[in-house]
Order: sequence, then C-alpha cells, then structure tokens
Amino acid sequence: MKGSPMLICIPDISGFTEFMSETDFELSSKIIPALLNQIIYTNKIGLKVSEIEGDAVLFFKTGNMPSLQELIEQCRTFYTEFYKELDALREKYKKNKDAASIPEILGLKIILHYGKEIALTKVGNSIKLFGEDLIIAHKLLKNKVRMNEYLLFTEGLTNYYKENNLDDQFDWGSLKQNATEYDHVGKINYSYINLKPLVKE
Repeated sequence: MKGSPMLICIPDISGFTEFMSETDFELSSKIIPALLNQIIYTNKIGLKVSEIEGDAVLFFKTGNMPSLQELIEQCRTFYTEFYKELDALREKYKKNKDAASIPEILGLKIILHYGKEIALTKVGNSIKLFGEDLIIAHKLLKNKVRMNEYLLFTEGLTNYYKENNLDDQFDWGSLKQNATEYDHVGKINYSYINLKPLVKE
C-alpha cells in the first residue's frame, strides 16, 4: 500500500446528535440524507467521496489540486447551498411539529487538510483511505474552536498553498489561529473562520 499526497475535505453537520434525539425519527431520517446529498451534489471541483459517515462526507482529491481561491469558493458553496436546503426542508415538512427547529439546531463545519502520505485501498466496493494524515483530519472535528459553524484549515494545507496569503481570501470575516494537542499525533496548528456571516439572519 503506497501513500500519496492528498487533499482531504470533511463537511460535517453540527447539531446532528441533538437533532436525532429531539426530533421524531421519520423526520430526521428524511432531513439528514437530503442534506448529505446536497453537499455531495454541490461539489464542483472534482472531489471524490470516500465515505458518508453518518453526519459527514469524507471527500478526497489526488493529482491536480484546485487553486486556494477555488477551494475556498467550493466550501462557501457547500455552506450556502446547505442553508438553502435547510430552508427548503423546513418548508417542505412544515406540518411536522419539529420542522421549525431544523435550521436552529443544524449547521455545518468544514475541515480542510492536505496530507503528504495517504493511501487508497479498496475494501469491498468502497475506496478506503489510510494514513496518519487522515487521522489528523478526523481528530480535528473535535477541537478548541468556540463556534458551531466554521471553515478550518490545517497547517498542512496552508503550507501547501504557502504562495497565497490566506488572510486575503475572505470577504466575510477574518481568520483566527489556534492549536489542539492530540494523543499519538501531538500538537496540530490550524486557522479557522466563522461561516455564519455567509447566511443572512
């Protein structure tokens, strides 16, 4: 099994556990798949789906990478289209007493990581990813960011796009920096920006 450089993108639905526990199963079993499908269908930069992980989509890309601007625009599209779908689903199921809480509970966070060595292998009919960089991307779903909806860039990704000034890429807010220490992989540095300003209240 040989590893290769790879872009990892994980759009993750925040509030998933609360939504599943507080809404009736018939509604949640329609809402979550519709939102995951919306994320997959709005992929415009050739990301491939490795897995759908309950409340998240694990995308990856090898070979030619998108520009930093294209990547950020894709994440922006994921977020804004996700909210359009939230509003459409609330209207579609408005007769259900729990429908009004759909946009109040659910949101989206997106993790971006560029790893130097991730392996692809086939398990059954699925392509599975392996490697420490994949572990890092997943661990960053639990971090020190004190907001529910954000776009997070690992140091590995910002180093890959080091010829670009990351701070110049956003017209809706400013980047913040933080780091989290994890067992077995150590300290991971990252930058993040709030996504909420992209959606009008």
